[in-house]
Amino acid sequence: MPKSRIKKFRGKRTFGNGTHKNRRGGGSRGGRGNAGTCKHHFVRSMQRGLSFGKHGFKRPLSIVKDDVIVNVGEIDEAIEQLVIDGFAEKKGNAFHIDLASIGIEKVLGSGKVTKPLFITASEFSSTAKQKIDEAEGKAIESTTEAVETIETPKPE
Repeated sequence: MPKSRIKKFRGKRTFGNGTHKNRRGGGSRGGRGNAGTCKHHFVRSMQRGLSFGKHGFKRPLSIVKDDVIVNVGEIDEAIEQLVIDGFAEKKGNAFHIDLASIGIEKVLGSGKVTKPLFITASEFSSTAKQKIDEAEGKAIESTTEAVETIETPKPE
């Protein structure tokens, strides 16, 4: 088994790196840290994916809104468990569920619908509506966003 590199250089002054003046400061490696990333180490910074300056913008939190979504296929698979847990009802052959009570806002159309589902939610995608209708169910859009305006009397 060959000697390790460290054992090979034990007792030597410079460990195979030339004279003692080499490797002295940051100048032997073109600066320390991120020095030269826009100049002499530009290619290295590109390979590492570093980018400098400002890029894009941050959307205001008042505008950003992430909808809580679910796919119709997931509802179809879990509907019987939802009936057992009390989140849905079975009336005859059909299943009725109000997704606003669970906290789900939008229904998307991925997956298969095999049972007649009567789903109440604030939003539906077009494919979700189509699949629910083909399975003899109904997509009911709830309008819970009606805001009441209270008129305050003006002082005279």
